[in-house]
Amino acid sequence: MRMLQLRPLAFDLARARLPSSTPATPFGPFNSCVQKRWRKPLVTAQTRLEDRTRDHKLDKLATHLATLKSALGLLALMSARRRGPYVSLQLMSRWRGLVGLNVAVGAFVRKHPHVFEVFTHPLRRKLCCRIRRGMRELAKEEEGVVRRMELESLKRVKKLLMMSVNGRVHVHPLRLIRRELGLPEDFRESILAKYSRDFRLVDLEIVELVERDEDLGVTEIEKWREKEYREKWLSEFETRFAFPINFPTGFKIEGGFRQKMKNWQRLPYVKPYERKEIVKVRTCGGVERFEKRAVAIIHELLSLTMEKMVEVERLAHFRKDFGMEVNLRELLLKHPGIFYISTKGSSQTVFLREAYSKGCLLKPNPIYAVRRKMLELLLLRHRNTKVLSVIEEDNLVHTVDEGHKREGDWVVPILESLEGHGVER
Repeated sequence: MRMLQLRPLAFDLARARLPSSTPATPFGPFNSCVQKRWRKPLVTAQTRLEDRTRDHKLDKLATHLATLKSALGLLALMSARRRGPYVSLQLMSRWRGLVGLNVAVGAFVRKHPHVFEVFTHPLRRKLCCRIRRGMRELAKEEEGVVRRMELESLKRVKKLLMMSVNGRVHVHPLRLIRRELGLPEDFRESILAKYSRDFRLVDLEIVELVERDEDLGVTEIEKWREKEYREKWLSEFETRFAFPINFPTGFKIEGGFRQKMKNWQRLPYVKPYERKEIVKVRTCGGVERFEKRAVAIIHELLSLTMEKMVEVERLAHFRKDFGMEVNLRELLLKHPGIFYISTKGSSQTVFLREAYSKGCLLKPNPIYAVRRKMLELLLLRHRNTKVLSVIEEDNLVHTVDEGHKREGDWVVPILESLEGHGVER
């Protein structure tokens, strides 16, 4: 009898020792009717980015362009030094973070012998590096093409200012996408200050458009719509506000998606170059029309770039000037048939899908052609290395480039004086 009285007490003590998170009635076959609620998975920009359909051609291109960007960064740092036509690998190892490399600088330059030339200094006996002649000539060619396209650059800047809310854009965002727009490095002096009839600098960091040019107020998407209307005999109702849609291979179309896309294509919006009052978000259909206007602005901005691509982080600097108070990355992921975000490299890059086919630009331009040559030279790696010229070590010591005195010039008279005494150099 006493044992029977102790059993409930022991059971209560064992039950008290259980953690508080353990349910009093665990799920089992005798209480299977107990309802258990599951949380609905959240759909955010990050989950959409992870679940998106990949475009392997554009991903591969983004990887190559990231490599080219690092090589050009090293080229710019090496060209900025005035001590000599070469730089020691010990010094270049400090530039790894500046150019965004995830490998050692020495391994990177040895991997691309058609771009970089690694040699041992004849006097100091340490490893040095310089840029190959082919890459230097391509860099000068790109600079010359950019200078010749000055009037086209002027029009691109004017079109960007016309898309802004009040005709003003900060200089810093323009500086961030300077290379994408094909602008020279000193565009502030060579374009903004030179054409004072078109631009006005406000507070030195804001450029303002003096007078609008309505002839430039035609977007690339409107040219495409006119072509579709004439060649395919589509109705104006179908093409008036439509965008070209090109889904990646393997994209799954769910039920009701086609009808939603059809309704979105017919949805009216304020065009990028129109000066009408922006639709309020709280009005009927205001959110969709506001987002569609943002899509049109991003589409036009990407169309103005040389390679129809730009980093998402740099694109976000135009949100305030263009009145796009939306989450840009989430907006881009909502329209996989128009834009594609690649996560290859150190940053996220958005591509204009209609401008590319099999990883190549459909309508190349002179600047894109030169950069494509740079990329092909970089991708050669260790192939065809027999055509590379042999280093002339004597010229490396006393070479003077463009009249600048370089380190090692004092060695030349000493070596010349030793020649008369029968001493070999």
